[in-house]
Amino acid sequence: MDEPKFWSIVQHAHDESDGDMDEKCEAIKNSVAGLPKEEAIAFSRYFDEMMDKAYSWPLWAAAYIINGGCGDDSFSDFRASLISRGHQSFESAIANPESLVDEEADEDTLFYEGYQYAVTDGVETSAGFVPDRVMPHPDDPSGKEWEEEKVYELFPKLSAKYA
Repeated sequence: MDEPKFWSIVQHAHDESDGDMDEKCEAIKNSVAGLPKEEAIAFSRYFDEMMDKAYSWPLWAAAYIINGGCGDDSFSDFRASLISRGHQSFESAIANPESLVDEEADEDTLFYEGYQYAVTDGVETSAGFVPDRVMPHPDDPSGKEWEEEKVYELFPKLSAKYA
C-alpha cells in the first residue's frame, strides 16, 4: 500500500457513492475489509496521517464558519469527511480552506459522523484488530490560531456563503 493506492481506494468509494455518505461509508468499509491484512493496516496508517495533516487552525476556522461553530468531535468528523471527498478536494482544502466554497456539499455531508468508523470497521474486518497509531495524534493544530470573534474575517467567501 502506498499513498496513491490509498487515494485510489478513497476516490473509488467517493465515485461509487454519488455523494451519499451512507453509501460512501459502506463502500470504503467493504473496500478496506477486502484488502489483505497488511494493506488494511497500511490504509489505516495513511488515514491517520491524513487526519493529522488536516489538523490545522485554518481548516478548523473554515469548519467553524461552515457549521456555525465547531468543537473537537465535529472537527474530527469534518476532517474525515474531507478525506472521503478524494485527494484533489483534500489537498485543495489544505492549501486554501476557502476552496471549500466551491464544493458541492452541505453541512451534513461535510460533518458526517461515521466515515472514520467505516474505515476502522473495514480494517478490523481485514486485520482482526484495530492497529495502534504509529504516531500519536498532534496535541495542537498546525498553523496560526485564530480568535473566535474574528474567525469570519479569515475566509470572506465561506462567511458569505455559510454565515
